[in-house]
Amino acid sequence: MPHEQTRRSRLALADTPHAVALARLHTVDVLSGWGVSSDVVETAKLLVSELATNAVRHSEEGEAPTLPFSSQSTVQTFELLLEVSPDAVRLSVWDRDVRPPVLKEVGVDATGGRGIFIVAAMSSNWGYYLARGLPGKVVWAETALAPASPDKSRDSSVSSAGRRATADLRASGDTRADPNLIGRVLVGIKEL
Repeated sequence: MPHEQTRRSRLALADTPHAVALARLHTVDVLSGWGVSSDVVETAKLLVSELATNAVRHSEEGEAPTLPFSSQSTVQTFELLLEVSPDAVRLSVWDRDVRPPVLKEVGVDATGGRGIFIVAAMSSNWGYYLARGLPGKVVWAETALAPASPDKSRDSSVSSAGRRATADLRASGDTRADPNLIGRVLVGIKEL
């Protein structure tokens, strides 16, 4: 990247069914325009997809459904912040739900519940914090700009609020599938 300073792009989205696709498009457009490599853009696209999906899904929980154009309809928003520093891309999503994200083991037949697991597997670091001056929380994830060397092992300890090792969810001795391949398959499935 030509600039050594942190670049930022902020986007507010209504929590509608199209919001996740718009968040992905915005991420690809902005990061590509900033000269981020296509591999990192693809990883960021997956991470944003999962974080935005959680923001939309959690805003709907506990609310009675209303018709979109009724006088009782209140559209909530969430916000996506993209930041690129000289060594990493940081993706943050603010939503109005104060409940922390939960990393859980999900069965192979489950139709959902893998979002934070995917975020933990695909990011170099992730976490959350309560929003300052606003209701809700911010869930963030980072991915390195330079690919990690193959001999560099990831720390499997808890490093921040919300971060648990993905190794805790695997049996010892399991070989790890390529998370970039898994991520690309999941993004492809979501876009069908």
